[in-house]
Amino acid sequence: MSPGLLFSFVIAYFVILLVVAWYTGRNSNNDSFFIGNRNSNWMLVAFGMIGTSLSGVTFVSVPGAVGRDAFSYMQITLGYFIGYITIAYVLIPLYYRLQLTSIYNYLDSRFGRSSYKTGASFFILSRTLGATARLYLVVRILQDAILSSFGVPFWMTTLIILFMILLYTYEGGVKTIVYTDTLQTTCMLAGLIICVGFILHTMNLSLGESITAMHERGLTTIFNTDPDSKLFFVKQILAGAFITITMTGLDQEMMQKNISVKTLKDSKKNMVSLAFIMVIVIGLFLFLGGLLHLYGAQQQVAVTGDKLFPELALHHMPPVISVIFIIALISALFPSADGAMTALTSSFCIDILDMQQRTDWTEEQKKKYRQRIHLIMALVFLVFVMVFEWVNNQSMIGVILKVATYTYGPLLGLFAFGILTKRKVKDALVPLVCVAAPLLCLAVDLNQSRIFGAFQIGLELLIINGLFTFLGLLLISRKTA
Repeated sequence: MSPGLLFSFVIAYFVILLVVAWYTGRNSNNDSFFIGNRNSNWMLVAFGMIGTSLSGVTFVSVPGAVGRDAFSYMQITLGYFIGYITIAYVLIPLYYRLQLTSIYNYLDSRFGRSSYKTGASFFILSRTLGATARLYLVVRILQDAILSSFGVPFWMTTLIILFMILLYTYEGGVKTIVYTDTLQTTCMLAGLIICVGFILHTMNLSLGESITAMHERGLTTIFNTDPDSKLFFVKQILAGAFITITMTGLDQEMMQKNISVKTLKDSKKNMVSLAFIMVIVIGLFLFLGGLLHLYGAQQQVAVTGDKLFPELALHHMPPVISVIFIIALISALFPSADGAMTALTSSFCIDILDMQQRTDWTEEQKKKYRQRIHLIMALVFLVFVMVFEWVNNQSMIGVILKVATYTYGPLLGLFAFGILTKRKVKDALVPLVCVAAPLLCLAVDLNQSRIFGAFQIGLELLIINGLFTFLGLLLISRKTA
């Protein structure tokens, strides 16, 4: 299929998003942008969060990694399930009880101003790195598949995508995203199911026959029972649980949508539903990954990793599948990028600029500042995507999860200390603790063989990071009277 025709489908899809944004963004104010006026439908939020949680990286990287790690990603997914249930019954009730707009306001009330600013700053750093890594992967694919044939440079492709996202989030924010994410998640899951059906039909395989063929190639192994391996199932399940608690439960982007739901009961239902759905959806992605490796071998395709799915969909499948792949891919891209940009804007306005406390600003002045920050966030995204283009890692999901172990660890330690203890910390020293913990983790990571011998630490480094932060807070704390 010609790049021009593919691009026309992308434009048509974007026009639909703009129509939804216009309809939902009418008469929006700052509360609409930040928390959807606390009036979001829990079913829409739950369904839309599938797309936000998965992103374009999951769409491409999880199937691509099956050739290297088989179905071992399901171990992390089981951990995700535990994490979502924990969020539903521990964190969400806390956020609703305190009526938070930014979840980091909890740190202000529990520890003090420095802790609050530190937590918000780590979120901004974490989400910026994670979101731009996800954005980079999809922009790279769109660049190779469509825009490079028109002579458009990579930076211009990134700018076009960011401009599209700005257009439909500029006014409505969360109020708009709840609806656009629902549309995009529908398109992404439809694309996933269609691609699975096409490969099964083309290879003339039944469901059982395909699983047998994957098993014969060693692609269906889920549990790793070697305690020394980074993929050992206990490590992976624990890491998955804590990754979800931090990257969802302690993340303003994800919680911003949850606390926009009308009631605590509905917000809990949203999170529990998401827990079950994610296990099914990621299982389907892994199954697709196995099929792609079978189909790639039949087509004698040599590429691996993140490049496998795009190569097969765009060059070894009929044009209609190419269109479906591109639409599903950008449907996976937009929910993670638009939500991140909106959440970062919200966090910077509320947590760093203290916008809600500024009684000397009118609502119109606050709106202007918020819109300017939104534009600045788009420029920051552009810069970081260009950095990832320069790095050019072959498996972005590994990069994202590795970054999370360092940047979300302090948030894990802060919230855990606040919830599990009644101790009072020296607020001014909290930033030092939260910087020292990731540096200690880096030292541990770089010297694993010296410290642990054959035993390898993987994503559970996040837990160690949180523990270092917790212990550091313990050292600078005292019992309350």
